[in-house]
Amino acid sequence: MTERTCAACDCRIEGPGIEVTVGGKAVEVCCDDCARALNEAHAPGPGMQRADGMRALDG
Repeated sequence: MTERTCAACDCRIEGPGIEVTVGGKAVEVCCDDCARALNEAHAPGPGMQRADGMRALDG
């Protein structure tokens, strides 16, 4: 069996894990904190187009 690791902190994932989408690709993380960290790290910058077609707010 393949060991699953968190895409954010590289810890071993025991149990179901949490699936988040980063850059259009589904990745698995170990907890809500890691899910939030990945989403914040990969959020579009000011003036950039988001994947859902909305524009990010400047400021």
